[in-house]
Amino acid sequence: MDNIYISYTFKVSPKEPATEILIAELGEVGFESFVENEEGVEAFIQKTDWNTQVLDDIYVLNSGEFQVSYEMKEIAQTNWNSEWEKNFNPIQVDGLVSIRAPFHENPNLKYDIVIEPKMSFGTGHHETTHMMVQHLLELEVTNKKVLDMGCGTGILAIFAEMKGANLIDAIDIDNWCYQNSVENVERNNCNHISVFEGDASLLKNKKYDVIIANINRNILLNDMSVYASCLNDKGVILLSGFYGEDIPIIDSEVSKYGLKLAKQIERNKWVSLKYVK
Repeated sequence: MDNIYISYTFKVSPKEPATEILIAELGEVGFESFVENEEGVEAFIQKTDWNTQVLDDIYVLNSGEFQVSYEMKEIAQTNWNSEWEKNFNPIQVDGLVSIRAPFHENPNLKYDIVIEPKMSFGTGHHETTHMMVQHLLELEVTNKKVLDMGCGTGILAIFAEMKGANLIDAIDIDNWCYQNSVENVERNNCNHISVFEGDASLLKNKKYDVIIANINRNILLNDMSVYASCLNDKGVILLSGFYGEDIPIIDSEVSKYGLKLAKQIERNKWVSLKYVK
């Protein structure tokens, strides 16, 4: 017998960054699958994990910064699977990288990444992931040591291996992301990626040539000293997860550690910055 799910359809204004925060918060209280749409997100939780107070402590719903409305209904698990397939469309980055689910046809580009995202962040659809792929396309990573911090689905670690990196650590504090990254690493036949569950405290005595950190602004600011201490001379750090208006505060913090801004990419108000040590 299929499990019964409870579905919440959230309409969110402004959509970003509220939707991203909402997904993270819902994941903390037991929601396990999400489908983003033009108006917000549909979130799914197993009925056995649900209770009438499940949304009581969700910050976004009680914040004056955002307007959020929602509708709730019961839904069978089989319906969720078809919903997921219907809403997850394959994408391509610069005509060189395809990011698709297992059930999509391979477009035979230079790089083909197969991701089953479940509830993890990082399908390539979000502007920040897309920009990080663009940075990595231009970067020489052959035989280099790479860190993917806040790895989500593992997509950026997987792409780094496809481009020739020979030792990649992928780290995420969220257990579901950790498990999903392990699955996607296996799915893409990667042999040089180690996935860990945790935070920047795992980086003690580690050294990397390339650090990828696609996380929210506050975590980047808090952990920047750790990232800088882990970066080899002439190493590169790629940052995203914030808006153009956040660049001054990010740049001020990064500059403290002798890192120089080398490139900036913008996509729908989101930005991604490349720094060199």
